[in-house]
Amino acid sequence: MRKIILNLAISLDGYISDNDGGFDWIVGHGDNSNDSKEPFDFPKFLEEVDTLVMGSVCYEDVILSGLETFKDKKIIVATNREMEKRDNVEFISGDICSQVLELAKEEGRNIWLFGGAGLTDTFIKNNAVDEYIVAIIPTILGDGRRLFRGGYPKIDLHLESTSNSDGVVVMRYVRR
Repeated sequence: MRKIILNLAISLDGYISDNDGGFDWIVGHGDNSNDSKEPFDFPKFLEEVDTLVMGSVCYEDVILSGLETFKDKKIIVATNREMEKRDNVEFISGDICSQVLELAKEEGRNIWLFGGAGLTDTFIKNNAVDEYIVAIIPTILGDGRRLFRGGYPKIDLHLESTSNSDGVVVMRYVRR
């Protein structure tokens, strides 16, 4: 069975973007002196997924920065709105979590729960996330879109790995 993996960067104070959806602050601090011997391998992570799931607002934010990185991936966008069609993009509505859980039963590589906060919130509340990969960016935004909105059931996790590169700490947790 495919895994549903939440992989997001957050500010030290828990935001995934600024209020306008901007994420240009997602950078390291320019000092590699504390880097791990084995940093998080994002290209390897990308090879292990074939599907991205995101909300419509997140999708619009990603379009602005370009979809070229994901041209060989299936992109599923949760929306009730009419949106411009693209080759590798599918728009779905209704019970998104159930639809993605059904997809996870099919053959294929892992599913990346890309964001945004509204979409990820539903998956967390339904305890439908198999892995959490959270990169903490050395920035305090002070305001923006929060990753964790609250109201979740208790979910026990196990820390699988940590790494540090350019001041960005990446933690990988799996459900116990």
